[in-house]
Amino acid sequence: MSLGVFIQVRLGSTRLPAKALLPLPGGLIIQHVMRSMSRVPAEVRALVTEAGSSQALAPLAREEGFLLFVGPRDDVLARYCMAVREYGVDQVVRATGDNPLTSAMLARSILDRHLKNGSDLSHYLGIPLGSGVEVVRSESLLAAESEATDPMEREHVTPFLYRHPERFRIEEPQGPPGFRLPEARVTVDTADDYAQVRRIFDELYAGGPIEADQLVSWFQSAAHAGQERA
Repeated sequence: MSLGVFIQVRLGSTRLPAKALLPLPGGLIIQHVMRSMSRVPAEVRALVTEAGSSQALAPLAREEGFLLFVGPRDDVLARYCMAVREYGVDQVVRATGDNPLTSAMLARSILDRHLKNGSDLSHYLGIPLGSGVEVVRSESLLAAESEATDPMEREHVTPFLYRHPERFRIEEPQGPPGFRLPEARVTVDTADDYAQVRRIFDELYAGGPIEADQLVSWFQSAAHAGQERA
């Protein structure tokens, strides 16, 4: 079994342009994603991007020990499947480049469960938004690529699978105890998101990836402090 960790990233966001290159303590957003995903054992680790973003991302990928794969800009499903064929991986851990607080612990945990149960697609529910990954069987991704026609199923990687639960084994367990806080948001899509993640890094970053249990504790402490002030 060959595993690929693929981080989906491009720099053309309109709401928060080039958000993957925004700085945080210790590095850029995309560097923090790569450093966390480097803690997931895999045969291949790659940034999966498009031509317009490749020049800026290439030196960062090299610096962090990642490959750089360039595919279609808008057909992200095809981009992933091209990378699957290029690297010959059987399973894919899918992360995204705007989530600097992606959890390696949660990624390893859901990967173990996915492989043990022989699932097609697995991810945790109930964890902070932006801390998780999807694990997908490559064969299932390739089936989606050959059949998906809806633009949404091409612009994103896994909607075709979710829409066909009769065909694909999809596992969506609750996250492990201590990692659950569904109301917490740590993905970076807006300036407000970035400000909050920056604050988290200012308070928690100690030279290595910040884990999801630390995030949960941080949010709970912040909520408690807010109640006391009220």
